[in-house]
Amino acid sequence: MPTALDAPARDFLKALASETRQQMMTAFAGGRELTVGEIAECCGLGQSTASEQLAILRRGGLVRSTRDGKLVRYRADPASIGARLTELQGYLACCCPPPSGATTSKE
Repeated sequence: MPTALDAPARDFLKALASETRQQMMTAFAGGRELTVGEIAECCGLGQSTASEQLAILRRGGLVRSTRDGKLVRYRADPASIGARLTELQGYLACCCPPPSGATTSKE
């Protein structure tokens, strides 16, 4: 019987559950680093809303931040995302294994 997901994996899934946060993640494509103001502008959000959503993404391990004086830049965290995806893949394979003979590659 599979064990329950740990808190970081649950936070990861919660962070991805919002269309707004999904849209924000696309803004980081190509390794872009963005400030709260830049995220707010590109996603059509207020700065306080963007800041709240970034905090959820950071708690979920999807983004990380660096501070340069008063300026904080955010970027996707591929290492953390990869670790969470590996954990989820193992969890799903344990609780919901694919049928015998099923292929995982797309034809």
